[in-house]
Amino acid sequence: MRTLGRAVTAVHPCEVHPKMSAVKRPEGVKKVIGARLRALREEPRDELGHSRWSREKWAIKLRGAAGPSAQAMPGVQSLAQMIKQWECGDHVPGPFYRALYASVTGKTEKELFKEALSPEPPTSLTKLVGESPLTSLEDDVRRRAAMQVIAALGAGAAIPPGLLETALSGIEDALGNPQDTAEWERLVADYDHRLNASPAGALAGELTTDLAALSVVLKRNLPPLQTATLLRVSAALSGLLAIDFSDAGDYRASRVAWGAATRAADGSGDQDMQVWTRGQQAKFSQYSGGSPSTLVALADEAHRIAGGTASPGLAHAIGARMYLAIDDGDAEKVRALLAEMNRVCERIGDTEPGHSVFRFRETQRLWSESYAYAQAGDKRAAESLAQARGLYPMNVLAPRVNLTLIESVSLVKGREVGEGLELALNVLQGQERTSAGGRMLTGSVLGLLPPEARSLPEAREIRALTAGPV
Repeated sequence: MRTLGRAVTAVHPCEVHPKMSAVKRPEGVKKVIGARLRALREEPRDELGHSRWSREKWAIKLRGAAGPSAQAMPGVQSLAQMIKQWECGDHVPGPFYRALYASVTGKTEKELFKEALSPEPPTSLTKLVGESPLTSLEDDVRRRAAMQVIAALGAGAAIPPGLLETALSGIEDALGNPQDTAEWERLVADYDHRLNASPAGALAGELTTDLAALSVVLKRNLPPLQTATLLRVSAALSGLLAIDFSDAGDYRASRVAWGAATRAADGSGDQDMQVWTRGQQAKFSQYSGGSPSTLVALADEAHRIAGGTASPGLAHAIGARMYLAIDDGDAEKVRALLAEMNRVCERIGDTEPGHSVFRFRETQRLWSESYAYAQAGDKRAAESLAQARGLYPMNVLAPRVNLTLIESVSLVKGREVGEGLELALNVLQGQERTSAGGRMLTGSVLGLLPPEARSLPEAREIRALTAGPV
């Protein structure tokens, strides 16, 4: 263009003219990636030399690729501003947006962001303050997603697909600063204590919020040992969230949380946590009526990772296999797996009182043993149940309800149908926390009924109580 007879060169928004700024922007990885992203958006140009996509249209395209997660993203104008910053080399897109770029361009993340795979040395400012002085808009995305998860839970509505993934996505982006890891570990112990003393789903909002906060911490530049510890914490919190969702009947959300737990456990390198996430997931897969092949694959992974080392996760994996064998009616296999579980428990040697989802104590062993005996019609079920009731704390709600349901299974198996149904109905009507295990046991009670008893009023009422997520 020409103005007053003098040629004026148009300046691209990403280019800084020497007279316009005394501060020269840094070159390097961000600039290279930014130029690549800009070229992908602008090329090929039309016959008039105009860009293929404006930043606003590109923002709409990225939001479209996000699906339901778009509701937790910034608006079109804000996202267009982020695109400008990426293309100018001010920032590099994080994991959430890298996946969207790959989706809309048809290229792999490695092709698009290969230079960012190895972290850049921190600038002097980063060394001083410990993190970038610019607030990450992706953290805002995760926070908004967490708030929407909490809002959905508060309204008793289903969590829209994609929101939970967005809220938990930062866990896999492990960078960061020194943290008080002991405080996070105390938080895990607190949730573990509260889980079975609270109604199902009651802790999901808090857990989601803490996981979103932890994902931000994990972005900082932590020493390797602290990173590993916090990844183990994130695996534990995600596992607790998965259990709470499963007990509340939201099996899809539970699967998402188990996926996050497994990846965090693998990232931590903690063998026991890696085995635990798979063993517990296998057990809850059985509770929720999941595919037997999925259960077996998870239990196989737990055994492979354990490598012969006894741990609570290995005991849970054996238990999951045993419950599957019970469903298959394979009495010989049930006996063999029960004996294997007992041997593992002896090797663990956990004699502490109380209940913990991260342990496999005498309470859990007796729970599993009682169920195996009840399904086999073995009179030893009564003795195992009595021992278990004497060991479980009174505030552990779901396991105590489930022991009564196991007794109901034993009664129905022994042809005391009326008494068994009445016992199951009474405990289900009065329960304070529903559970995935309880729904499995209730299904066992109803499945054992002789044909003439399936239309009894008590049976119909039990079905009504457990017809859906409760």
